[in-house]
Amino acid sequence: MARKTQAQQIEFENERAALAFFENALAALPDHRRPQGKRYPLVSVVVIALMAMVCGCDDAEAMQAWGETNAQWLAGFLDLPHGPPTQDVFLSVFGGLDPGAFGTVFRGWVGLLTLRLKGQGKHIAVDGKTSRRSGNKTAGRPAIHTVSAWMSEAGLVLGQRKTEQKSNEITAIPELLAVLDLRRATVTIDAMGCQTEIARTIRDGEGHYLLAVKDNQPTLHQDAATTFAEAADERRRAIDEAQRPKVEVFEEVDKGHGRVETRSVALCRDLTWMTTKDNWPDLNFIAQVTRTRETMATKQVSTEVAYYIGSDPEATAESAARSIRRHWAIETKLHWVLDMAFREDEARHRAHNTAQNFTVLRHFVLNLIRQDSDRRLGVANSRKRAGWDRAYLLKLLAGVEVETGSR
Repeated sequence: MARKTQAQQIEFENERAALAFFENALAALPDHRRPQGKRYPLVSVVVIALMAMVCGCDDAEAMQAWGETNAQWLAGFLDLPHGPPTQDVFLSVFGGLDPGAFGTVFRGWVGLLTLRLKGQGKHIAVDGKTSRRSGNKTAGRPAIHTVSAWMSEAGLVLGQRKTEQKSNEITAIPELLAVLDLRRATVTIDAMGCQTEIARTIRDGEGHYLLAVKDNQPTLHQDAATTFAEAADERRRAIDEAQRPKVEVFEEVDKGHGRVETRSVALCRDLTWMTTKDNWPDLNFIAQVTRTRETMATKQVSTEVAYYIGSDPEATAESAARSIRRHWAIETKLHWVLDMAFREDEARHRAHNTAQNFTVLRHFVLNLIRQDSDRRLGVANSRKRAGWDRAYLLKLLAGVEVETGSR
């Protein structure tokens, strides 16, 4: 066998460095397949699937084509005794792979990435998303709904938990939060997650909660509305200013897309009117968010009011406003990207655990791309670039710039 040139040796070492962590982490994954007739090592199948998805492959057929196209290169550093896996192998492996174990590998890797934040305060948004075409009406199987935790500062998906139906978010959210590092974090969740058990899970994890309040908690909602009504009541000011709830207000105005939006956040620590305050662990404040939108062309004005409860004693109206606004960015920076750049809503993976494990795989890839601090392209075009430029693919996998003579 011919000896490798120096350039080839450098490229080989870079490839090994780029894949070292993934191979070590995936080595702990339990292999559900029987030893008899096993032709493709589990690590090789998962690594190729990950690399192919980075390069824009969203289904098993595309992964097979990418593997065949890059077969010679892959064989240089992966165990492929029978060549690259076929689409049937990808579907079989991800259909039988334990989603819990795969999720554990994912969270372990994310844990290393979050160390880069160096203990800074963090905001974690928790929200659910349905993969529209993952269900099977004929078989009576609904589309899967996945609850994800997203760190807004870093743009990282921290973890995910599958539910069978959207209403089961109430069960899935505490399970997801229980395996995350919540220390020094502010966790925001929409009204579905406004549950005492969820608040307690966050506080047990040494984090702080900021939960939206709607009619699913009618007494809590009414108490919050009463508090701010009392604060705004001029008659109470005339009778006894000392008994009037003290409110701190932060306001910001945005102009764009033909409209002006004014957001006013009022924060109150006076819980006198909160009849259920003892049910909520370490409840420290309530907040009222008033959003007013004026359409420039028609001069039409619409106003909506929302309420939140929070536990952070150091929160201000401004910090609460920032966390609330960051929460809704999960829709545009995670859910929308999964649909537009990964075509998640079009995915038809339905057999066994395939849909759930492919969701984890997408989160792997999205985090890899988001960690490229030099990136100038959107997620979809970054995936294309990785497919065109092997050096860039290795950079994403390793998290650092690597040299390679191949393209």
